[in-house]
Amino acid sequence: MIASIGFLIPSCSRPADSAPDAAASAPIAPVVKVSRQNLANEIEVASEFRPYQEIDIHAKESGYVKQLDIDWGTHVRTGQLMAVLEIPELVEQIDHDKAAEQRSEQDLERAKEELARDKAAYQVAHLTYTRLSGVQKTNPGLVAQEEVDVALGKDEQSNAQVSASLDAVAAADEELAASKATLQKDQALFSYARITAPFDGVVTELDAYTGALLPAGTSSSENGLALCRLSQNDLLRLVIPVPETVVPDIRIGEPVEVRVSALHKRFQGKVTLTSDQIDLETRTMHTEVEVPNPNYVIVPGMYAYVELPVAQDKSALSVPVQAITREGNKAFVYRVNQNNQIELQPVALGLETRSRIQILSGLAEGDQVVVGNTSQLRSGEIVRPKLIELSELEGAS
Repeated sequence: MIASIGFLIPSCSRPADSAPDAAASAPIAPVVKVSRQNLANEIEVASEFRPYQEIDIHAKESGYVKQLDIDWGTHVRTGQLMAVLEIPELVEQIDHDKAAEQRSEQDLERAKEELARDKAAYQVAHLTYTRLSGVQKTNPGLVAQEEVDVALGKDEQSNAQVSASLDAVAAADEELAASKATLQKDQALFSYARITAPFDGVVTELDAYTGALLPAGTSSSENGLALCRLSQNDLLRLVIPVPETVVPDIRIGEPVEVRVSALHKRFQGKVTLTSDQIDLETRTMHTEVEVPNPNYVIVPGMYAYVELPVAQDKSALSVPVQAITREGNKAFVYRVNQNNQIELQPVALGLETRSRIQILSGLAEGDQVVVGNTSQLRSGEIVRPKLIELSELEGAS
């Protein structure tokens, strides 16, 4: 409740025939000016802070924890090493792959050497046949047909051998490519022995220690042991069930105030998403508010109250609530005119907040209205207005 702001009544009596004396002895009335301000009506909804994202960190390949660089509450950065696994079977497989790759390289070299020899033999055979065939055409009596036929056979045989050697080189090359691919695959799997952080976060739970066997995360078992639980706490979210009556006033990107009772502080948040659907059982809409938490002051799980603006006017003509007098459904103010006389002025009210009320009609910007206890005032009475600030008015509460 706002304490009453009284009027100072001089002890001396006022002569009826002296206007200056009457003005001087008039009671002092605290007044404020009617002004335009940003008004917003709000509802308060309770919720609990949740991490922006939270996951269990599993191993991609089964192995024993050889090195552990984290503990409960450890803050990690994206890509930071968290643990190293020992995977003996994969080490042996990589050694086998390297040996297979080396063997494939040697096979390819041998195939290339065979191809080179076969090409040389073909060149000799082809040259011999070409010469004998040429001599037979120019001097048929010098070379027997049998010799020409034998040379042709050797030429064709050498050519076929070259083709076979080419196929052997291609096969050896493919085998080498397959060996390299197998090695690269197993080396990629072995790189998973180093478990790194997928995002900036905090280790909120540690489930495995040095020497523990971590199963592969791709296993069909749902009870596979995780290394830890990682939570992104530098940005938190609040899931709010917004009542159906308020849904039309919710805007994506709208700033909101978040009050955390445990910290006795207020934080700035922002509406980031809504489900765009009313839950038929609760008659509420799923709404999320993000709250930056760069210094990790807020801890997930803390209770918070979100103040959602449900109606607002960015340039509302308004007065403090202490200036309004109500009688049933009617409202009026005590306005002080230019002659310092009290006028009982009916007003139409609009948006109402905890400290101010919107004036839809009855007053103009700059008008002076009395605030506080008006029970001693009468319409037409002369007063001495004393302009006070809103801070003074709130200080009397």
